Amino acid sequence: MMKLSSYFRPKSCWTLAALTLGSTLLLSGCEDGELETLIESVKEATTEQPQFCETKAAPFAHALCQVSQNELLEADSALSLHLFWKSGQWQAGQKDGNARLADQDQSIQPLYKFNNLLADLPKSSELKFATNAGMYNSEFGPIGYTVLQGTQILSLNLNQGAGNFHMMPNGVLWWDENNRVSITESHKLNEMLQSGVAKPWYATQSGPMLVIDGKIHPKFNPTSTSQKTRNGVGICEDGNLKFVTSNEPVNFYQFASLFKEDLNCNNALFLDGGIASALYAPDISHQDNKNMGVMVGLIEDHSGDEQ
Repeated sequence: MMKLSSYFRPKSCWTLAALTLGSTLLLSGCEDGELETLIESVKEATTEQPQFCETKAAPFAHALCQVSQNELLEADSALSLHLFWKSGQWQAGQKDGNARLADQDQSIQPLYKFNNLLADLPKSSELKFATNAGMYNSEFGPIGYTVLQGTQILSLNLNQGAGNFHMMPNGVLWWDENNRVSITESHKLNEMLQSGVAKPWYATQSGPMLVIDGKIHPKFNPTSTSQKTRNGVGICEDGNLKFVTSNEPVNFYQFASLFKEDLNCNNALFLDGGIASALYAPDISHQDNKNMGVMVGLIEDHSGDEQ
C-alpha cells in the first residue's frame, strides 16, 4: 500500500480503504470535490520518472542511454548536457561563465571517477547518466580538442599517428550554448571553426568516427578479430542523442553497424574501449568504478523545484 504524502493528503477524508496505482480508490468522509482533487494529486505523485537508459540484448548485449535533442533545446528545459574534468570547474563556470580551471593548473586533479563527480555536483543538480568522453593521456588529460563552457582547453588535434584516435577520420562531439549537439568530422569542424560557423560551448574530440554521413568508417573490417567492449555516441534520425556501451566484446564494424542499422544514426563517434570505457546509469543500476579523464553527462536541474 502506498503512503500518501502530506502534499496531497485530504484534510476531510477520514477513511482510506485502498490506494494502489491503477486500482479502485475507495474513500468515505470526503466533502464534494475532494475525491477528484485527491485522485489527481495521487496521479501526479505517482507519475513515473522518465527513463533515460535501458539494456538491450541484440544485436549484442549493450546499454543505451539517450536524450531528445528537442528537449535539450527547450528554453525552460531542466535538462542539459555537460563535460566534467576537474573538481570545482563546472561550478566556477556556472558562476562567472568561464571554465577557469585550465589544464595548466597541475594542483587541481581530475575527478577520475563517477563517485567524485557525484560528490562535486551541487545538490540541485541530478546526474541522470554519464560516460567517459574523448580519449585522454597517462595523466588523464585530454589528447584532442576540448572546450569547457566556452573556454578552449586543448586545440583541435589533426595530427597523423598510431592508435584508434588517429584512425582518420576522427571527430568531435560538441554543442553550443543553446545545447544544440553535433558530431562533426575533425577536418570539417576545423573549417567551421575558422569561418566562425561553429561556436562550441562544450567539445570533446575522439576517434575514429564510427559513422560518417550515413556510411560506416571505410577502414572497419567486418571479419576483424579485434574485439573489445566499446562505447560511443551518435545523433540519430529520431532526433535523439544516443550513447551506447557494449556489454560484450565487439569489433569496430559490429559496433558501427549498431549505430547505422539499428539506431539510424547518420553520424556516430567512438569514445573509447576496454578498461577506458565507463558508464554511470542509475536507471539500470549500473556504475563503473574506473578512472577517466573528461566525462560527459546529462544533468537535470532541480533548483526551481517547489520546496
